[in-house]
Amino acid sequence: MPVLFIGLMSGTSMDGIDAVLAALDSGPLVRHHVHQPFPPKLRDALLALNEPGADELHRAATAANSLSLAYATAVRTLLGQSATNAGSVSAIGCHGQTVRHNPQSGYTTQLVNGALLAELTGIPVVCDFRSRDIAAGGEGAPLVPAFHRAMFRHPEQGRVIVNIGGIANVTCLPATGPVTGFDCGPGNMLMDGWIAAHRQLPYDAGGAWAAQGRLLPELLDRLLDHEFYSRPPPKSTGRETFNLSSLQKLLAGNEAPVDVQATLCELTATAIARAIDLHCADAAEVYLCGGGARNARLVQRLAAMLSGRKLGTTDDLGIAAESVEAAAFAWLAQRTLAAEPGNLPEVTGASGPRILGAIYPA
Repeated sequence: MPVLFIGLMSGTSMDGIDAVLAALDSGPLVRHHVHQPFPPKLRDALLALNEPGADELHRAATAANSLSLAYATAVRTLLGQSATNAGSVSAIGCHGQTVRHNPQSGYTTQLVNGALLAELTGIPVVCDFRSRDIAAGGEGAPLVPAFHRAMFRHPEQGRVIVNIGGIANVTCLPATGPVTGFDCGPGNMLMDGWIAAHRQLPYDAGGAWAAQGRLLPELLDRLLDHEFYSRPPPKSTGRETFNLSSLQKLLAGNEAPVDVQATLCELTATAIARAIDLHCADAAEVYLCGGGARNARLVQRLAAMLSGRKLGTTDDLGIAAESVEAAAFAWLAQRTLAAEPGNLPEVTGASGPRILGAIYPA
């Protein structure tokens, strides 16, 4: 009988919930995947919590409860579509929804009510993965490089795994030696926010709108002048650093919205390519995952900037691009229950390997 875990991921793009059923003892790893968009009211509440405001404790608690109800619905849908009994699932690994990430101040906040999710599903829940790494002096992110190492490392060929969610991060997988990884800047977040503000669309499907615009070199230079890009790893980031308010301060005010979209696409591609060239120079293969892997314009720009390297998606390695992060948290939940470390100190900067997560029994 396969060892089954469920992974739940809702990232900084805030487009919804990815749920996977993962068999962690034998392939194929991902047995089923479900994507469930956020109800608009819940998405608005979560977005609002990324900024200081009144009555935050109450709003955060009620949003966590609403989010846990949505997670439970995604789990039930996943179990129903895959004809799987909840009793055969060892645990749910739930990332939660990041609303604040401030490791410099010693905390990160991923909303979820783990007790409620366990109560609603009848399945043990592992959540709050990032806090222990931060307690050990780390950034708490990214955590997925440990999963990338386990699933995608090649014994002879250096590889890079690029996760393009709301934030983009890279994992350098040399054939031998330490694995490194870090957040390299905004992924889809600014592009999603800009098209939502100007065209009332949740994202730029295939990068079609960006492809219609022209690059604004001076704006790109101002965007790339942010100190985050020159900061050495380990490093992580979020909406506190990259958001529409900070973007607006860099605009002259007469830019065509479509040209700004094109420039934001170029920003994401440039930040990823520069990170690879600087920190993963020996890697000959680059594989993309996350929603940005389906942005044809972004992939086109990356292909141009990474010429000489093979460029593909993690689909080529056996895990669909949209399933990787959720699968990673299923894997991390298994490690928590087995009392095995889930972080890579060389990635996060923690003082050592740590067992991650809080466990809520069913």
